Amino acid sequence: MTHGGHDLIAVIDVGKTNTKLSILDAGTGAPIQVLQRANAPVSGGVGGRPMRQLDLGGIEQWLFAQLRGQGARDRISAILPVAHGAACVLLDGQGRVIAAPDYEESCFRETAIEYDRLRSPFSETQSPRLPDGLNVGAQLHYLQTRCPEAFAQVALILPLPQYWAWRFSGVAACEVSSLGAHSDLWQPARGCFSGLVGRCGWTDLFPPLREASAVLGTVQPEVLQATGLPPGCRVYCGVHDSNASWLAHLRDAEPGADLTVISSGTWTIAMKNGADLGRLREERDMLANVDVFGSPVATARFMGGREYALVAGNATAAPTFAGLQRVIDTGAMALPSFTDSGGPYPGRPGRLVGAENLSERERAALASIYVALMVDELIGLLGPSHNIIVDGPLASNPLFPGLLKALRPEAVVALSTLVSGAAAGALALVLGDATPARAEANYTVGKVRIAGLAAYRDAWRKLITEHAEAA
Repeated sequence: MTHGGHDLIAVIDVGKTNTKLSILDAGTGAPIQVLQRANAPVSGGVGGRPMRQLDLGGIEQWLFAQLRGQGARDRISAILPVAHGAACVLLDGQGRVIAAPDYEESCFRETAIEYDRLRSPFSETQSPRLPDGLNVGAQLHYLQTRCPEAFAQVALILPLPQYWAWRFSGVAACEVSSLGAHSDLWQPARGCFSGLVGRCGWTDLFPPLREASAVLGTVQPEVLQATGLPPGCRVYCGVHDSNASWLAHLRDAEPGADLTVISSGTWTIAMKNGADLGRLREERDMLANVDVFGSPVATARFMGGREYALVAGNATAAPTFAGLQRVIDTGAMALPSFTDSGGPYPGRPGRLVGAENLSERERAALASIYVALMVDELIGLLGPSHNIIVDGPLASNPLFPGLLKALRPEAVVALSTLVSGAAAGALALVLGDATPARAEANYTVGKVRIAGLAAYRDAWRKLITEHAEAA
């Protein structure tokens, strides 16, 4: 499969908002093609109860069509799936999908009080209690107690990355970075399932644990026919998306380096290398993610991409420094939180102050400074960091890098030059020590001075405190 150039690697990245298919050159690591599809949940039901679910069918149809349309598909020698957390797929003994819940489905609130009594404590799982179905355990408990006939037919529970690995290979597996992503199902310190899994009788429903870099098998015949992929194309176990980005940057760092990675997308996630896990606070949506090696990673997060869009409103124009300066000068502010999906200020309704007369560019600037202030808070919660890497859409925001540097002048703030941190992490899992060295380094942000920013941050924090006291 080496004729006509290097082998190619297909990375399937199923995020909450988009699915990406990245075709990477195994010899150089360069992206040959990156394709994207918008995701949306589909209406449906389980056991006679309505429940929005992940659009597995639509994503599959799109993936198969894109792979079939690749002119160089005969050179694709490996596939590795990456996917967002808080997502699982339940299958029956014939491999039929029983449920694939959308974690923003509100039905999980119905059993929230029961589940709170049942779940393992934060001290065991380092997984905070989150709204709706953001804890996979809450999804499973609801299905088991409210859809008992359907749940009785479940033969397999697969985290979302491993569902796609199973769909391509026919081999079922689990993996630690997916199980350890605020699921309530895992004990990071002990490297095993939490007590919740045993108490609910779920242990035997999870397939064997495999490493993210494990080859589960080759593409099964029906998928070969649907995609035109070559026989012998290997399928890897796969990984949680934020942990894929984390791996890509950790690989380039010195062992034990002081490093904080800001991974952005629908969620904005700060992960700090070697941070004191004693700093984690459940009530502030802090947790221990579990990396591909099984080690806990101190993490703080909020739904940054979604909140940016809500603060920006209808703004489609790019933010400008002139717009930012007007936001600061007029004292227009956005106070958290604009979603009910956790974050460091949970349970508080978001509020705009003095934003009525802002132009579109100024609204985009307001959204940018809001996200920068929130990221600054996440970094402070995890502990001082002297090396910060920004990955994902925030790295290309015209204002965010300069804002973060101005807020953290003592730190080296660098912007990832990777097209996709998740894809780069996936490439490292497939190629291991043979992964090509990166051709370019991260871009370091120079010194930035923004008039009035320090006073603006102080006023913002003061208003958050007053907002909380008044709530």
